Amino acid sequence: MSEFEQADVQLDTRGLFCPEPVMMLHGQIDEMAVGQSIAVLATDPSTQRDFLKFCSFLGHELVCSKEVNGEYQFLIRKGEEE
Repeated sequence: MSEFEQADVQLDTRGLFCPEPVMMLHGQIDEMAVGQSIAVLATDPSTQRDFLKFCSFLGHELVCSKEVNGEYQFLIRKGEEE
């Protein structure tokens, strides 16, 4: 089982374009406990930049990101709430 499959929450944003994937991630991560992880699937290339900035700005950890056959996979751990 991959680290993406072991995430606490799965979020599929494939087929959606900016800003929808970030908005969906923001809404989902608000419902999670600190330390939980979320695996996100996306097809919009801008998510690579957007999710990195999202994590940096809000204090979450971008554990892993990769592109496989035109799909982007992200593993994000919720950080401490500020």
